[in-house]
Amino acid sequence: MLDQITKYRQIVMLSDGTRVLLRPLTKEDKQALVALFESTSFEDFKLMRNDVRNKEMVASWAENVDYRRVLPMVAVVNDHIVGDATLHFRTGPGRHIADVRIFLSKEFRRRGLGTVLLRGLIDAAKKSGLQQLVAEVVADQVKVINAFKELGFEQRAVYPDYFMMPDGETHDVAVLILALSTKRDVF
Repeated sequence: MLDQITKYRQIVMLSDGTRVLLRPLTKEDKQALVALFESTSFEDFKLMRNDVRNKEMVASWAENVDYRRVLPMVAVVNDHIVGDATLHFRTGPGRHIADVRIFLSKEFRRRGLGTVLLRGLIDAAKKSGLQQLVAEVVADQVKVINAFKELGFEQRAVYPDYFMMPDGETHDVAVLILALSTKRDVF
């Protein structure tokens, strides 16, 4: 499986004609990944699980990439990373599940790139033998939730006050799950 991941390449064309290369993050992407997150607005930053303004931390994601723990897929346009989507593999009893996270540069939002990246992650998850993908989205981000639903994710729960912003404000979070395999009853 690791061999398949490292060799994965897909060129897609967005509806406006922009050609985008999808591929796994590599160590050589350190500066490009830092550049992607440097432009993060405060509104985006406050929803992130990590302090992406910390350049050393972001650089370490590329320097220490381990596809057995996290599968980071990047979208590249003209040698610039414009999107980052990740599968975070769970361990133990949850080893059949991965958590999905996605970030797009502002200029590539609402152009279909997020859908393309998510489809790539779903394909990789299936090839990895995963059975479920989980996404946690702030509940008032209705367009993002609907985009996940269009790809087959189902909203299974809403956790009240689940995310706390830097200023202490809390937000409800929708939990969306995509079943990659179905359980069949045997008779």
